Amino acid sequence: MTDTITLSELADQIQETVQQEFEGRAYWVKARIMNVKKYEKNRRCYLTLEDYENGTRTAELKSVFWANTYAEIEQFEKITKQVFKDGIEITCLVKLRFHKIYGLNLDVIKIDSAHTLGVLEMERQQTLDRLVKENPASIQLFDGVYRTYNNRLQLSAVIENIALITAPHSDGQRDFLQELLKNKHGYTFSVAEFLTTIQGETAHQLIIEQLQRIEKGAVAFDAVAIVRGGGSQADFKPFDNYDLAKYIAGFPVPVFTGIGHDRNQSIADLMAREQKTPTKVAALFVEHNFLFENQLMDLKTNLFNLVNDQVQDAREKLENARRIVKLSSPQTILARGFAIVTINNKIVTDPQKIKNGSAMKTLLRNEIICSTVTKKELDEKRTEL
Repeated sequence: MTDTITLSELADQIQETVQQEFEGRAYWVKARIMNVKKYEKNRRCYLTLEDYENGTRTAELKSVFWANTYAEIEQFEKITKQVFKDGIEITCLVKLRFHKIYGLNLDVIKIDSAHTLGVLEMERQQTLDRLVKENPASIQLFDGVYRTYNNRLQLSAVIENIALITAPHSDGQRDFLQELLKNKHGYTFSVAEFLTTIQGETAHQLIIEQLQRIEKGAVAFDAVAIVRGGGSQADFKPFDNYDLAKYIAGFPVPVFTGIGHDRNQSIADLMAREQKTPTKVAALFVEHNFLFENQLMDLKTNLFNLVNDQVQDAREKLENARRIVKLSSPQTILARGFAIVTINNKIVTDPQKIKNGSAMKTLLRNEIICSTVTKKELDEKRTEL
């Protein structure tokens, strides 16, 4: 019979070996976190660190944040603006520990948040590059600005019919409708709500389905508003999805995004018209209509001024004409000492028509002189009157 040892003795040997080999040593490892269980009250977090190659899991070790390192999770969430949860890739500093009952574990000492930010930004940039490369007809990049078919669409003069994509009973839904429908100008809007989940792994596809409903529907909308309230950076991940961004970029109705994060831009924001928050989207619609009303008032004022100017000009011309007519009237001419000569009751303006012997009448201001012409002679000296 071969020699046997107890399980405790074997565990002691493993523990001694681990201590000899790994005591005091720490390692930076890159892995995906899974099975995350946070206990904020006790300030502990249990999880597994996993490694994958070509989609296949190649390694897995149980890990733990103790109370003295739990703040690393809080700092990670503060810096990256995303929840520390399953599926995130992190780089962390770990120490190996073996316990005879709980087995082999990694104590997580520190998280390199900069690595996670770098991975997220790299994935985001790869998506943007792909969008520009694969959709040149609807997405172009000029001087750092993404110009898309959608965000270059001309807006209706008045925005009245609005399609709203949001989560039911959400802060974003409430804030948008309150700002829009209770606006200080009393403008009336027609809002059709397309309610759906807007966070989670399938949120991007659900939003696309609502956009498809809008596009195929019978109502001609002036604008589409995609809104949600605040949240962590991970909650906004669906808005960085390639398929959703592509669909928005080519959508035939102007799309406005207000997805509740002031400091960061999603890819969907870049493809549409970004207004940061639901309230700001609604305020823009109200302001757009207010500006149009002001333009109409300006046109009305300009039209009235133009008509008044033309009427005044016509009045002045008419008055001038009246003065000219008055100055040219026979009564005015006679009053100035001139006379009117008539033959056979016809005014004579050509002296050649006056012959010797002609019977004529000379009309003065208050009298008529009847006479017969006995003599005519030329006024060679051009006698001035």
